[in-house]
Amino acid sequence: MKRTYVLIHGAWHGGWCWNGVAAGLKKEGCEVLAPTMPGHNPGDDRSGITFDHYTSAIAQTVNSTPGGVILVGHSSAGFMLQAAAPKCADKLAGLVFHNAFILPDGKSQFDLVPPEVAQGMAAAAGESPDNCVPVMKDFIRGSLMAGEPQEVQDALISKLNPQPLALFTAKVRTAEFEALSLPKTVLFCKDDASLPPGVYLDMAQALGEFRLIELAGGHETMITRPEVVATGLLKAAG
Repeated sequence: MKRTYVLIHGAWHGGWCWNGVAAGLKKEGCEVLAPTMPGHNPGDDRSGITFDHYTSAIAQTVNSTPGGVILVGHSSAGFMLQAAAPKCADKLAGLVFHNAFILPDGKSQFDLVPPEVAQGMAAAAGESPDNCVPVMKDFIRGSLMAGEPQEVQDALISKLNPQPLALFTAKVRTAEFEALSLPKTVLFCKDDASLPPGVYLDMAQALGEFRLIELAGGHETMITRPEVVATGLLKAAG
């Protein structure tokens, strides 16, 4: 049976961040969709983007795809999956959380990061014309792509877009998600420096039963070593 993957990007990114992973999956005969979320294309009007825009876009993509979809969320897309999966559960064969934020009921991403980080990003968004958090180069270099060559960091920074604040402040309700009986996998790149050690796996405990696949690499391994992530995703669906 041909596998179908729907790959969901996180904050500041677009569907393009999965290009290398998608190529690796397609070589193995898989179908792959990597939609860019609303407001994440260059030139988009981001001023009115809400969390519902994200979850509706994910559900629409999955519901318009033949069944048996493996839905994958990276980073902030983890809680997008928590909210979107109940809207398209009949089409899903499994969920994969890749170095992802997984939220307790009634919490937002900003509730799980240090207060000074949330306050700084909120202040930066407040000073923007469209309530978006700008691309924070120091954060990219020191956290998301820590240890990567500067030219690799620069290449990523050049593609990122301002992030609508609503993604970070939305309170996620998880009761419907928790009622789903779908296979869940945590695909964890264990060299990730974007959060303190252990935090991603601690958040994953909220999933209940899940399969853990650990890989080498940091937060942006899908860009820097896409073959590693593609192999992990194939294993997750095995």
